[in-house]
Amino acid sequence: MSRNLVIGDIHGSYKALKQILERSAATPNDRLIFLGDYVDGWGQSPEVIDHLIGLKSNFNCIFIRGNHDDLLLTWLKTGEYSEEWFNHGGRITMECYNTLDKDKIQLHILFLESLEDYYLDDSNRLFVHAGFTNLNGVKHEYFKRMFYWERTLWETALALDKNIGHEHPYYPKRFTLYKEIFIGHTPVTRIGKTVPVNMANVWNVDTGAAFKGPLTIMDADTKEYWQSDPVQELYPEEKGRN
Repeated sequence: MSRNLVIGDIHGSYKALKQILERSAATPNDRLIFLGDYVDGWGQSPEVIDHLIGLKSNFNCIFIRGNHDDLLLTWLKTGEYSEEWFNHGGRITMECYNTLDKDKIQLHILFLESLEDYYLDDSNRLFVHAGFTNLNGVKHEYFKRMFYWERTLWETALALDKNIGHEHPYYPKRFTLYKEIFIGHTPVTRIGKTVPVNMANVWNVDTGAAFKGPLTIMDADTKEYWQSDPVQELYPEEKGRN
């Protein structure tokens, strides 16, 4: 039986990625939906991307673009970067990529260029790194960067009055467009959690792997999930983005 397995923000934690694929017993029959932010944080971003490229040979994979992936792509292609990116995981990623040969870097550029803004499945479930702002949905989004930068979707879900139903005029229209929405981008460790969190019809699967939390893979149908060890324990010699 095939599953739809959703993977949260990896942030260079190659060891955690291997753990969750093993613990979930992922097989080529499963669809793997990666929510983005493959890089920055821990010191194995190139290894993560190498592994993802390799998975494409045997697995049905959906690779969604995260903001950190886009920032890395800009630096690899132009040499330009912001101080904010440098201080939020970019520095260690730059150090890693400066040791690679041009052919390997070009292969990674092609992978980063191939990432998708979002994935909408046959059950009207949306998978996107951060969110969207257009009240008519992702296909009408004017600002494509919102797919991997915006936070108001999750903030609205957190603040939503649970007593307000779909028919109420105050109910956010964005939440009525899709059966479920799966996101990463804003770690649930900000609200004191280290497991996937459901608010309204939004599932946040970023369980803080860039910081002190584990990496998570979740079955989108059953909501069963598997996690790595806390990533800082897998990289005791590093500080990550703490």
